[in-house]
Amino acid sequence: MSVGIWRFFDGAPIGVVRETAEESEELGFDALWFGEYAGRDAFTQAALILAATSRLTVATGIARFDRRAPITAEAATRALGEAYPGRFVAGFGGHLPGARPVPAIRAYLDGMDEAALPALPPPSPRPRRLIAALGPRVLDLAAERTDGAHPYFVPTEHTAMARERLGPGKYLAVEQAVILDASPEAAREAAREHVGLYVRQAPHHQANLRRLGFTDADLADGGSDRLVDAIVATGEQAAADRIRAHLDAGADHVCVQVLARTPQSYRRLADLRP
Repeated sequence: MSVGIWRFFDGAPIGVVRETAEESEELGFDALWFGEYAGRDAFTQAALILAATSRLTVATGIARFDRRAPITAEAATRALGEAYPGRFVAGFGGHLPGARPVPAIRAYLDGMDEAALPALPPPSPRPRRLIAALGPRVLDLAAERTDGAHPYFVPTEHTAMARERLGPGKYLAVEQAVILDASPEAAREAAREHVGLYVRQAPHHQANLRRLGFTDADLADGGSDRLVDAIVATGEQAAADRIRAHLDAGADHVCVQVLARTPQSYRRLADLRP
């Protein structure tokens, strides 16, 4: 059971990335996760963060399938695993345009496993490989072909379901959004803005929430109070309780995304770890 930081670094100067990594390590967090959207290449950024720290685990959450060929992803994974043994986690996800998700992901993993890299053998230990699995079929694929799953934007009910699908022995690293440093009104506004972004623009998250019992009414107008509260934990006690709830539901690791951050947010979060 462990707790880490999850963060988007798009648009952040590299100095901020290094400072965040150093602070995360200093505060004793187990890992720093980051997404890949419109900024730096995920593996390049992982290398920069690993070089700026000495103990911290660095995880791509996620490296996008559509940004690189499978052989390139495998080569980068091996290189970072060789350079920083036991400190890199390769999380993959996103969409392959025009492809059915499960066969496309399976084919991508096949490409990684079959990569012809005779001058770069797999390091020991081999970096943990995860996929961003939400639905039952992708979770089953994660259990079959990878070391586990990295679900994002999920309530604790999903964590329990994911653990059941993955079975014992597979690694489950769950993202959880929290707000620590805001008035109740500002916190509600920030939480609804975060939830609204995904319920408006991400059909796969909409489908996942419907599988969990949320209705069209919950997804309308930026998300109902019930949905917002299920996705974002507001306040220190709620954040601590939600982290514990994910761990109790079967997560091995919870990576916490702090919304509406202040300079003290991560230090306050460190005090809330189980």
